[in-house]
Amino acid sequence: MGEAAEYFSKDFQWDDLRIRVENDPNLQYHLLPFEPSNSVPSVSPEADSNAWSRFHLRHSSGKFFKERRYLLKEFPELVSCKKYCKVLEVGCGNGSTVIPILRGNENIIIYACDCSTETLERAKDILNDAGFASLKDRFHPFYCDFSISKFPTWLACNSCRGNTFQQQRSFTTPENDGSQATGSFALEESGCCIGGVDFITLIFTLSAVPLQRMPASIRECFMVLKPGGLLLFRDYGLYDMTMLRFAQDQRVGFREYVRLDGTRSYFFCLSTLRDLFANAGFVELELEYCCVKSSNRRNGKSMERVWVHGKFQKPV
Repeated sequence: MGEAAEYFSKDFQWDDLRIRVENDPNLQYHLLPFEPSNSVPSVSPEADSNAWSRFHLRHSSGKFFKERRYLLKEFPELVSCKKYCKVLEVGCGNGSTVIPILRGNENIIIYACDCSTETLERAKDILNDAGFASLKDRFHPFYCDFSISKFPTWLACNSCRGNTFQQQRSFTTPENDGSQATGSFALEESGCCIGGVDFITLIFTLSAVPLQRMPASIRECFMVLKPGGLLLFRDYGLYDMTMLRFAQDQRVGFREYVRLDGTRSYFFCLSTLRDLFANAGFVELELEYCCVKSSNRRNGKSMERVWVHGKFQKPV
């Protein structure tokens, strides 16, 4: 029942919510242009990554994040893809996206990155502790903060980034590029890389990247995706309940906020995402708000959640 609620996306109309928010005097500060204060120091990319590392350590039990089983309904391409299909999960956290995908399709191989080495280790532990040890041969985690660096060359070399894909054969993973990957992959005939990926899952990750770094991050995703490959997207939407709960002094940009623990979150409108992905070279296939009403079990209050669902394709 909870899974169905997560997937159902038409509990209310987003425009109705927009009108209520934009006419509420108590929420007007969310609509104002952002004027940065000179008294507030800028935050380094490393500080952003460290904040998320601390966040995942605090919630390392695995109970904070639940498996996102609804993703297989939302993105049926992940179920129907053929053998040796390669997926890059960006910002894998504790594996809440990875596990249901591996369970849902035995043909999929997942390469999962995160900006925290501790989180990657925890994802592997959860995979083993939950009785999913049989899946670990298809799960290859590696360290990478895609908001400040390129993906490793073993994922897609310069030739493959130029859209040249060759027949594959099995090699041992290169370990000399600092990516700390584990396991054995199928590399190209040249032995330089795995030849890019068929899918990229970007699930509640882009919102944690500062807006000014998003274009380069999305372009980097475009470069390692095979021609015709899909980027599958889900993230926080404009006027989501969590956005409206932020105080005025937590604003660090227009529609961009920082939590008390130092982690940040951006809330997307469709036009912003459309421009970001189009400018990176993607073709938009699907883009819409997912509007879900849920109830707080403790106080019985209704919560209006807004997420954005998207599918983007790299042209052939």
